[in-house]
Amino acid sequence: FAWESAKKIEVEVKNHPDGSREYDLHGALFFASTNRFRKLFDPVNDPHEVVIDFADSRVFDHSGIEAIQWVAEAYRKNGKHLQLRHLSEDCRTLMHNAQDMVVVNFHEDPKYKVADNELD
Repeated sequence: FAWESAKKIEVEVKNHPDGSREYDLHGALFFASTNRFRKLFDPVNDPHEVVIDFADSRVFDHSGIEAIQWVAEAYRKNGKHLQLRHLSEDCRTLMHNAQDMVVVNFHEDPKYKVADNELD
């Protein structure tokens, strides 16, 4: 089941008139889908302004958090400005290396817990 679910993670790419790009993520981000998640993005060739929107996705475990941080670091190393939208409070708490990229919207952000040993 996990491996089949991992295949279902995908993005819808939107190129905006201002030159920015938005990735709308769909599916579950967890240990089995992290490799596929990382391959969905192109930090080298993407424009300077990039948004990853997690409104139609859910991060289930710490592997998902690490994958987000890996992608965020790849954008940072390539001099890109990345915003991460619609992450739960648990995700934001666990994302030590990407906190400055997270856009918080208390009315729209999801409310769920992430399976992780670091949280109480």
